[in-house]
Amino acid sequence: MIREATAEDAQGILEIYAPFCEDSIVSFELVPPTVEEMRSRIEKCNSTHLWLVDVDDDEINAYAYASPHKERAAYRWSVDVSIYISEKKRNQGLGTKLYTHLLEILRERGFYNAYAGVTLPNEASVRLHEKMGFQKVGIYKKVGYKLGKWHDVGWWHLVLREHEDAPQEPVFSNNT
Repeated sequence: MIREATAEDAQGILEIYAPFCEDSIVSFELVPPTVEEMRSRIEKCNSTHLWLVDVDDDEINAYAYASPHKERAAYRWSVDVSIYISEKKRNQGLGTKLYTHLLEILRERGFYNAYAGVTLPNEASVRLHEKMGFQKVGIYKKVGYKLGKWHDVGWWHLVLREHEDAPQEPVFSNNT
């Protein structure tokens, strides 16, 4: 079942995310956030954009979220998206299912562009984003240093809807 994340999901989300901080180049965080920090991130994200979880028997299998692309007002129709899947649930189509749901809600809310950054190499993430229709737009070369090496980050872009000359304001949360 896919639903909007709540602060109470922080522990389950952190269980998925922490290994990406400690043992992987996927996240450039070196130390996992605390449960309280994760709660704060979820609440902040949901107050303006969207954070979703896939839950099965009260266990969080994956999560995906959209956050502001940049802070300047002219960027407000664009979002950055991220997805993380539990190790035991990978390669089962869950990423496609969760991203499909997230991207549809973003379209309904009036967003035009979604961007995703992928630390390279990461064939699974590149494959998922390209399957969802994202197109590679560039690479930041050796932009992050983690686990004893410099790493590139590739950027992918997805047009969520046809661009209009005078776009309506996007809907920033269910509460507005």
